[in-house]
Amino acid sequence: MNDNQHLNIPLFLRGLSFDGEKGAVVVTVTGGSRVAEIQAVFGNRDQGETGIAVLDLPDKENDGEAVLKELKELLKEDTLPSVIILKDRAVFALADDYDEARSRLDNIKTSGHAEPYVIRRSSGGYDRSAVVRGKVCVVTGGAQGFGAEIAGELTEAGAYVVLADLNREGAKEYAEKLNSRTGKTAAFPVEVNVADEDSVVSMIDETIRTLGGIDVFISNAGVLKAGSVKELSRKDFSFVTDVNYTGYFLCVKHASRAMALQNRAGGGTYYTDIIQINSKSGLQGSNRNGAYAGGKFGGIGLTQSFALELVKDNIKVNAICPGNFFEGPLWSDPDRGLFVLYLNAGKIPGAKSVEDVKRFYEEKVPMNRGCRGRDVVKAVYYCIEQKYETGQAVPVTGGQVMLS
Repeated sequence: MNDNQHLNIPLFLRGLSFDGEKGAVVVTVTGGSRVAEIQAVFGNRDQGETGIAVLDLPDKENDGEAVLKELKELLKEDTLPSVIILKDRAVFALADDYDEARSRLDNIKTSGHAEPYVIRRSSGGYDRSAVVRGKVCVVTGGAQGFGAEIAGELTEAGAYVVLADLNREGAKEYAEKLNSRTGKTAAFPVEVNVADEDSVVSMIDETIRTLGGIDVFISNAGVLKAGSVKELSRKDFSFVTDVNYTGYFLCVKHASRAMALQNRAGGGTYYTDIIQINSKSGLQGSNRNGAYAGGKFGGIGLTQSFALELVKDNIKVNAICPGNFFEGPLWSDPDRGLFVLYLNAGKIPGAKSVEDVKRFYEEKVPMNRGCRGRDVVKAVYYCIEQKYETGQAVPVTGGQVMLS
């Protein structure tokens, strides 16, 4: 079994523990000494007494179907072992809560016991935000702007959120803030460059190792470099396209592989979601902003194409097209924000202050304000809870862009 082959097991376990809405949190430990310590304590224990299972799969390690069959045999009357040892390779702990699973591993040497994991089937009755409760959500660009707003709302709703961002320190600080706010470990910082395939693979692997799988992947990371088509450099055009368009492709490529395995183990009823945070510029051209708008238009084409392909894996793929996030740093940064730049450049006739410029742009929106993170999250909830929809581009623009 290669270094990452064992990461199929938490995906299968999350699928097998599907309760009607999501599966268990599965924490993975690797490394010879740690695994050997745990194995020495529990290796000879009886599963019926301890909720422990020891697997030895030397002849099945490269056969996903054989591994899944072996894991299915552990499922008995809506219970699974809460600690599963893959002999000499890895240990997996299942729980409804990340801190509980982590504690189970941290205390395993002294406890000498582990209760079975009980799958509590969902009754189907839940409020709007509960559609993400207990789900593992990855948000790229999750440390700032729309991404941070989305991540904050999701953690408040009870989701486990991976803050995947190029700015690891920023993601770490924001994760600590969210964990303090929720009173538990709910946010997890991961460094990623979505335009680099190896970095994307590492992000997916770290998510699986930490939480067991992925239920919702929100491709939010994006950049903007505006300019006339007559003047924009090839370098700037490629930079925007690599992040906004190619980065979306790379994220879906590797997230969908993991989701497909997890969903297969769920027996055909486990659905997962990929959601691109697109833009109103993906629905309507943007003057002197062709690189950005072109990538966003292309993103909707990718969304529709991915949706057609991945539906067989129970993966829904949709895009959300927000209006301008006036409260975010792109617009409101006091030194480099667009409001300040436009004021100083005299772009808005008669404007004497940043507030004048902001009001000018707000008046372009029928609902007289910019888009906010909570507006986008409501659309995220819709995409997840609506099981009978895929391949759509959902506008959240306050009426500024209307579908024809």
